[in-house]
Amino acid sequence: MPAELEQAYAHCESLLREADKDRYLSSLFAPADKRPHLHALYALVSEISSVRDKVREPMPGEIRMQWWMDALDGSPCGDAKANPVFCAVHDTITRFGLPVTAFVNMIDARIFDLYDDPMPTMGDLVGYAGETCSAVMQLAAIILNDGEQPCTADIAGHAGVACTMAYALWNLPKHTARGQLYIPLDILEANGACREDVISREATPEVLQALKDFHEAAVDHVSAVRCYADQIPRKAAVAFLPTALVRHYLAACGKVNDPLNEQARLPQWRRQWTLWRAARHAGKVCCGSS
Repeated sequence: MPAELEQAYAHCESLLREADKDRYLSSLFAPADKRPHLHALYALVSEISSVRDKVREPMPGEIRMQWWMDALDGSPCGDAKANPVFCAVHDTITRFGLPVTAFVNMIDARIFDLYDDPMPTMGDLVGYAGETCSAVMQLAAIILNDGEQPCTADIAGHAGVACTMAYALWNLPKHTARGQLYIPLDILEANGACREDVISREATPEVLQALKDFHEAAVDHVSAVRCYADQIPRKAAVAFLPTALVRHYLAACGKVNDPLNEQARLPQWRRQWTLWRAARHAGKVCCGSS
C-alpha cells in the first residue's frame, strides 16, 4: 500500500477514535485486514454527521454535503485526493465494490440534520434510518464479507431504526437546545403535543407520554433485531456489534427524570464491557443482554 494511502487510513483511525468511540471499539473485533476499511467507512460517517456542529448556517453545510456527494460520485470540486478520508473511502469502495449510490443516498439523507424541520412521521424516520444507520451496517457487512452481499438487509433495517431511535432519545437535550427534533410529529400529535412543546423543553404530561411511546417503539425494533440475530453470517457479525449497546442506551434514557434537559449516562466501562461480551457471544451480538 502506498505511503500516502497508509497515512489516509491512519488519519481515519485517529478521527474515529476521537469522534465515535462505540464504532471504534467495535472495529477492534474485526480481522486486522478489514479494520482500516471499517475505519474509513466510519470516519466518513463521523465527518458527515458532524457537519451541523461545524457550520453556523445550513447553506455552508449543504455545500459540504454536495462536495462529498460529487467526490464519491466521480465529479469532485477541487482536489479530493488531498482529503485523507476521501482517499481511504474511495480505496475501500474500489477494493470491495461497494455501491456508491448507498453513500450518496446516505449523505443526501443527512442534509435533514442541517435544518430545524421536524421529522414528520414515524415512516419518515424509518426511511431516514434506512438511508443512514442501516446503510452503514450493510456496507460494513459487505466489507467484512470480502465484498459479497451478505443476507443481512432485514436485520440491518431493524437495527438501524433501533439505533437511530435510541440516539434520538439519548441526544434529545442537545437537539432541543438548538431547535432540532427527531421525535416524529405524528407521535407527538397522537398524544396532544406539538413541536413547540418539545422545543420549549417543558416536560408536560403530553410530551412525556409521546416520548414513552417513542421509547416503546424503539424497544419493539430491538425485539425484531433479536429475531434475526442468528441469521448473521459470522464473518459479518462485527458490522452489527454497535447494536449490542442499544438496549443499554434505551434503559439509561428511561431512567432520566427530565429527558428534555437531562443527559442520560452510560459509563464508558459499561459500554466497552458490553461490546467485549457481545463480540464473544454470537447470540448476543445484536442488542445483547448484560
